[in-house]
Amino acid sequence: MESESKKQKPIRTFVATSKFVRLAPMKARDLARAITGLSVAEALRVVELNKRKAAECIGQTLKSAIANAENNGQMSADDLYVASAVVDNGPTFPRYWPRARGSAASIRKKTSHISVTLMDEKPSKKATEKLIKGLVIKG
Repeated sequence: MESESKKQKPIRTFVATSKFVRLAPMKARDLARAITGLSVAEALRVVELNKRKAAECIGQTLKSAIANAENNGQMSADDLYVASAVVDNGPTFPRYWPRARGSAASIRKKTSHISVTLMDEKPSKKATEKLIKGLVIKG
């Protein structure tokens, strides 16, 4: 009986990724850090009350991860927590601005890859770090 009570249920994770988002990664990372560790309801509230473009992009990815959990994992959104929200660098599109005497100044149009991971229990700091390392290595 004791061994049965010590068995832990496996932690389920659900991931959603948005790639090639036309947004500079530095502008989105602080919001991604802010929602990490929150419940899904609190994270949605934070994202919806924020006026920045980053909030809209991260919000779309968060809603996609919630839909993945509800449709593919038969989970309720009330039981989910944001384990990690990672904003990685995407490709940079070079553009040029004409300057005096036939020269040109470069403009770098930066893009991002946004990844949101949800868990069915409140993540510990160690678990969050493992997930982030796994996403960085895989992604």
